[in-house]
Amino acid sequence: MAKVGILMGSKSDLDVVKPAVNVLKKFGVETEVRVISAHRTPNEAHEFAKNAKANGMEVIICAAGKAAHLGGVIAAYTTLPVIGLPVKTDMMGGLDSLLSIVQMPSGIPVATVGVNGGENAGLLAVQMLAIKYEELAVKLNEHKTAMRDKINADDQDLQALL
Repeated sequence: MAKVGILMGSKSDLDVVKPAVNVLKKFGVETEVRVISAHRTPNEAHEFAKNAKANGMEVIICAAGKAAHLGGVIAAYTTLPVIGLPVKTDMMGGLDSLLSIVQMPSGIPVATVGVNGGENAGLLAVQMLAIKYEELAVKLNEHKTAMRDKINADDQDLQALL
């Protein structure tokens, strides 16, 4: 089965990362979660990225705040898809993190979700993997159907109140 690496620049990012882990577990995707900093542990970041494919990774999610260079550093060393997960900060509410991730130079793409968007990071990883794994595509369709059914039920409840 598929495997996703999830990196966070600091252990304090765990609350932002947990929704991604939960989504991946819900879909039966194996995860490896690590604290690796682009700035404080650059050698470890390089080694992780360089060996990710050989270690069974197929997608990497990188959560980081402030300068938020983790996703770009990892993307520079691997051909695997990298998803940037910007972490909210006190300084600019996460805009600094978002811009640090989304404004990558040409040739080093990092797909990016919204600030503190762990759930969407997990779902985007599943969508990428569903290209290869049909069972994930089936589960994604079921997930989207359940979301649709909930909204339709909420709408019916609202109409009954009006």
